[in-house]
Amino acid sequence: MTAGVDRHELRQIIAGLSEGVILVEPDQTIAYANEAALAMHGAGSLDELGPTVDDYRERFCLRYRNKIEPHQYPIERVVAGEEFHDVVVEVRRADKPDTDFVHSLRSLVATDREGKPSCLALILKDVTDQFEAEARFEAAFNANPAPAVITRLSDLRHVKVNLGFLEMTGLTRDAVIGQSVYEVDVLAGARNRDLAVSRLKEGGTVPQMEACLDLPDGGSRFVIVAGQPIEMGDEPCMLFTFADLELRRKAETALRQSEERFAKAFRMTPVPTALTRAEDFKVTGVNEAFTRVFGMSEEGLIGRSLDEAGLWVNPKQRMHVEAILGADGCALGQEVCLRHGSGINLDCLVSVERVEMNGAPFALFVLQDITDRKHTERELFEAIETVMADTSWFSRGLIDKLANLRRPSRSDHDPSLPTLTVRERQILNLICSGLNDDAIARKLNLSRNTVRNHGAALYRKLGIHKRSEAIVWGRENGFPLHALGE
Repeated sequence: MTAGVDRHELRQIIAGLSEGVILVEPDQTIAYANEAALAMHGAGSLDELGPTVDDYRERFCLRYRNKIEPHQYPIERVVAGEEFHDVVVEVRRADKPDTDFVHSLRSLVATDREGKPSCLALILKDVTDQFEAEARFEAAFNANPAPAVITRLSDLRHVKVNLGFLEMTGLTRDAVIGQSVYEVDVLAGARNRDLAVSRLKEGGTVPQMEACLDLPDGGSRFVIVAGQPIEMGDEPCMLFTFADLELRRKAETALRQSEERFAKAFRMTPVPTALTRAEDFKVTGVNEAFTRVFGMSEEGLIGRSLDEAGLWVNPKQRMHVEAILGADGCALGQEVCLRHGSGINLDCLVSVERVEMNGAPFALFVLQDITDRKHTERELFEAIETVMADTSWFSRGLIDKLANLRRPSRSDHDPSLPTLTVRERQILNLICSGLNDDAIARKLNLSRNTVRNHGAALYRKLGIHKRSEAIVWGRENGFPLHALGE
């Protein structure tokens, strides 16, 4: 059988192979390339691939991907009779810069009976998709803010690390890559280290567990670590991911300290204070001042609302306070009537505000007993009403002072006040000025009966029954004593 017949039969054999095959002569002539090899170069014919090795070099740019950077192209190394395998190169057409491939190469050097090379072949495998997938994984791995390390299972050495892990530990990339799992110990201080090491050696999933990593500055970092088997190319690996517990521990410590300070202030404040759930106002705690002022035990209040405990006397007042709290998140200085444990009623000021504790909403009630003050005020008002039966006894300034004893003046623009007509405002101003009905009639050029009718309508709107009450109401609601003709 002649050499020509042998070469022809060889071409027939390799023509249908899925791997690419390029046959090269010792004189650097490219003798043959099967369809797979042409397709892996984006070429339609052998001429497009290049008649010689030099032509091939001009038409295709090549870059090694295995960190091996010989000056020779793999096809030149084949011609030189070199045997190699698993060489990964990136190939790009010079005339089409956007067309590139990734090839995994090996050489085949066959010799005759005398030991001389008789067949030189470059065997190609297209691994473009694999490397593109790995490039996407690499980009996602590096961009992932969650700290992560990839360890090769064959020798338990770290082969990849992302920026999140480096920032968390303070280590450099060179200090991690190539080191064993025991040198840069990602399972240091793990709660169930024996299980984790066993799973690692078996190539099985490492369940989540707390660990404490050693840092280069001598410190440590509390983390949650977990391991998931993956493959990098055809290499079995373990992907370790970490959750940093340091910030959570600091937040928990700060929260605990804050709650301790709140609890201490809550218990020690001299003002009656109650903490309830926001959704149903069930009591979760009261301070000592609350039990002392209202005569109710903490045990009898816990788990019940203040209404169920009988504290609220007037349901409308309770609903009013709760409505303000729901709308504004707080209700401040609301005057209400509350019931002591013995059954007597207490005048109180209540302030309540929504607060959050452990992520749950609560309502903080602060109560002030003003019963004694209100009693004194009522006695004073009764005395004022008695002596003010005839308002002509008092000067305008004295009327002002007596009226303002009850509470500070409010603007006559307060939307909660009744709407008065111009005539009713005139009459109220003149009443507050100390004029009787006859004087008001002369001042406004009205009949006495007309003044009485306007006065009756005014009393109904204000919810009062006596002239002295009108004077007090007018002054405490900000009616200035302007010119009598207003």
